[in-house]
Amino acid sequence: MLPYPLLLIAHLFAAVMFVGAVFFEVLILGSALERVPAGVKRRVESAVAQRARRLMPWVLALLYASGLGMAWHYRAALAQPLASSFALMLALKIALALSVLGHFIVAMRTRGHGERIARRFQRIHVSVFCHMLGIVLLAKGMFYFGA
Repeated sequence: MLPYPLLLIAHLFAAVMFVGAVFFEVLILGSALERVPAGVKRRVESAVAQRARRLMPWVLALLYASGLGMAWHYRAALAQPLASSFALMLALKIALALSVLGHFIVAMRTRGHGERIARRFQRIHVSVFCHMLGIVLLAKGMFYFGA
């Protein structure tokens, strides 16, 4: 197993890439595409989706593998998640992260076009964005409020 500091750095870099991509898609790209013609919008969405399907599996693999290694470091705390605020927040963070993984799998398997698929993608992106906000708050709170 890699030393904890290397796992932490890998996890932070992967998290920045993933959270940044979700932030960009939800808060910037979504509203920007409302101002362009439908044909351009479809081409941009298609190009972004194609790139995401190639890059994000690798980013998520690094994110979850490093996260698993870091969780192993805290396995004693995770064995009793109600014993401390740190352990509870870590357990909640992991639960949210697993939910994000489920969302990602659904998004990757959903293929096709049309209004129904576009609405589903939009809901998935907003949900993942909210999950990510929770994960970031818990990650910071674990060390600020946790003991």
